[in-house]
Amino acid sequence: MKPMRGAFMILSTPFTVSGAVDWEDLAREAEFVDRCGAHGMVWPQGSSGVAFLSKDERLRGMELLAKTMRGKRAVLGLGVQGKDADEMMEYARRAEEMAPDCFIAMPPSTGRSQQDYREYFRALARTTGRPVIMQTSGGARDLTPSVELMVELAREFPHMAYIKEESNPTVERMLAEVQQRPPLRGVFGANFAQGWLYEMRLGLDGVITGNAMYADLMANLWNLHEQGNPERTRDAYSKFLLMRNAAQQIPGADLYVMKKRGVFKTAAARREGGKVAEAKLSPEAVAEIDFRFAAIEPYLAK
Repeated sequence: MKPMRGAFMILSTPFTVSGAVDWEDLAREAEFVDRCGAHGMVWPQGSSGVAFLSKDERLRGMELLAKTMRGKRAVLGLGVQGKDADEMMEYARRAEEMAPDCFIAMPPSTGRSQQDYREYFRALARTTGRPVIMQTSGGARDLTPSVELMVELAREFPHMAYIKEESNPTVERMLAEVQQRPPLRGVFGANFAQGWLYEMRLGLDGVITGNAMYADLMANLWNLHEQGNPERTRDAYSKFLLMRNAAQQIPGADLYVMKKRGVFKTAAARREGGKVAEAKLSPEAVAEIDFRFAAIEPYLAK
């Protein structure tokens, strides 16, 4: 089994200007993330725009990535979440045939209790013997999987022992989870890595984040941390936050960087109602992104 630690990128879904999924760019993105030295990747999740993908698109993309990543170094995780256990199981059975390195799943959006979540994740665990990452967000509103439930599931199913934690109170939950190793094997941060420096120092096992455009920077951050170089880790992370801040101030900044780095052909994205929007950045916005990008270049793959 490949190591389940480090910087895992949630792949963004690329679109043509007409709104179709650009399958060529999705494969190119996976190869880019692997070439950058990232430790893993997952698709489709929230940062992939999974809510705007059809069932056929999800299955086609999963199959494409399984073929693209066969024999590659980085871990490939396929997202198999569904609104309920039946929908999740359909994706999980198909994904199992594709032989990814691991699965990842949000809780069911139709769940009403911890017991509903328990039955859903148990069904998933019985479908595969591969590592399973339980995501704590994306389920029913105001219902988060409890730490106790996830520890219980890890005891019952040793391969279901990984958590992507992004639910409040996040740090308190993370601290409780890292104290449960074993039976837990891995606790990952998320939230676009906006708390990752602290999380690394708290002893987490990595991050699962929608930052594929900075896959090499993310990998370098983890490697510097593992090498025991806190000053350079802090410096690289502070420069990464410049880019996260740019994404918050300039809509479309991340997709612009995908184009800038030769990964995507367009900066198009799907929105609510099936609408397609392509980021049109002003010269001032482009100059600001490029100015900040220059600060992270020493930490990128050559």
